[in-house]
Amino acid sequence: MSVRKRPRKLRASEREAHFAGGGIAGLAGAAFLIRDGNVPGENVHVYEKLDVMGGAMDGAGDPEEGYVIRGGRMFNFPAYECTWDLFRTIPSLEEPNISVKEEMNEFNRIHESDAETRLMSGSHRIDAAKNQLDTRHRLQLSRLAVIPEERLGDTRIEEWFSDDFFETNFWYVWATIFAFQPWHSVAEMRRYMYRFFHEFPRLHTMEGIDRTKYNQYDSMILPLRRWLDDKGVDFQYNTEVTDMDVVTSREGRTVERIHMETDDGHETVGVDPTDMVFVTNGSMTDGSDLGAMDEAPETNETGASWELWRNLAEDNPQFGNPEVFAGNVQETKWESFTVTLHNTDLFDHIVEFTQEEPGNGLTTYVDSNWLLSTVVAAQPHFANQPDDVTVFWGYALFPDRKGNYVEKKMSECTGREILEELCYHLDCEDRLPEMLEDVNCIPCMMPFITAHFQPRTPGDRPQVVPDGSNNLAFLGQYAEMERDVVFTVEYSVRSAMNAVYELLDLDKDDIPPVRKHYHDPSVLLDGVKAAYR
Repeated sequence: MSVRKRPRKLRASEREAHFAGGGIAGLAGAAFLIRDGNVPGENVHVYEKLDVMGGAMDGAGDPEEGYVIRGGRMFNFPAYECTWDLFRTIPSLEEPNISVKEEMNEFNRIHESDAETRLMSGSHRIDAAKNQLDTRHRLQLSRLAVIPEERLGDTRIEEWFSDDFFETNFWYVWATIFAFQPWHSVAEMRRYMYRFFHEFPRLHTMEGIDRTKYNQYDSMILPLRRWLDDKGVDFQYNTEVTDMDVVTSREGRTVERIHMETDDGHETVGVDPTDMVFVTNGSMTDGSDLGAMDEAPETNETGASWELWRNLAEDNPQFGNPEVFAGNVQETKWESFTVTLHNTDLFDHIVEFTQEEPGNGLTTYVDSNWLLSTVVAAQPHFANQPDDVTVFWGYALFPDRKGNYVEKKMSECTGREILEELCYHLDCEDRLPEMLEDVNCIPCMMPFITAHFQPRTPGDRPQVVPDGSNNLAFLGQYAEMERDVVFTVEYSVRSAMNAVYELLDLDKDDIPPVRKHYHDPSVLLDGVKAAYR
């Protein structure tokens, strides 16, 4: 195995750091450099192709033009060790005397998740506590739990389980919480089984889910960015990193130059061998496109982060294989929609129809050809949201199927048509004109939203710091870390913490470990009991 060497040892205060990508992984990495590594904020440079930081943890808009959240991130207190380690030290924007984590704790104490109607069929509430697993399903799950991950290779979930497994309440709950599809990696599903085993008995109620006071941009990204601003971090917007000069020698691989496109054209930044370079290789929201109330979104085939990863991996196979994840948009896309309502009739009807109070949980309509789900968050969901405006969010896992009511693929539908289809499943399509008056639905197509779940084999994702890398680390969902689960904020934050600690030679024992809840006999017993419900 190659040994990473640096020409000479420098104090942290003398080293520069460059981040390609301003999502949560990049922002967390910048924070760990400053907080734990004593790197001055002015030595940290973050390059972001958009005009806003935060990546997938977004939230934008206003009551007039409509709000947009491409996705909603759920949190779990005992399984987000590095995330809480970071945000316990970031002050809240609204209450600077407490941390973001303390603010979340207080919000979740008041707004506890306890889903009453996790699944619906027509106007009938399904008892989602009944998992509907038979002996074969339980044996298949048990066998998956004991087989080593490396023996699973690129096996798909549908190749492991019998066809009727995908018609059980367990699968509907599992798939719509975590966004798994039958063609996704069974190795990733196995990781989720272990990581969230303590939640098995209450997956259907989502009682273990923590949420932010507002959307994640307002509640987490803004206070983190403000903290980094105060430390002097150099944020460069509308700056797309396109390539890097990586030089190979007997001492390993070293980034010497960063290439980027800005509003002023092509620019380069020289990198000293003792500097640090962090790359978010691939992004779940890259290539996203927004539609409108009367316009369908487009489906893009690539994005900047993927092109950068392709360029880096072309001559460096140890940097992973981006095509495994970004080469089949039809298998990695799904569509979400954000609804802004000045007329609250539809909002009120959803609450009454599902018997779910705002902030309580996720409702999935199992008869929907698109497999629609809606989330009615506690209001307000945006810091600038007026009292007389409400917002809810929804998504569908099968956007290329024709609707039950609207005879079009969801991917071809306008926001208005998506709401018409939703109203059919809410049994209120006869009230469409009045329901949709003063309502704005903005759909969002995300071509790579589940790319990280694609079947893969060892080496397809690069190590956070690849063997032989002197100053380059990878961050986010497409960097490999044992036992953790990719479609989480925690995975991004943990990758950043690992990268910073390794490149700065900090004590990695200080990184909170991935907890093994399944080693607790009571947790194990409760999980087994749940499989027999």
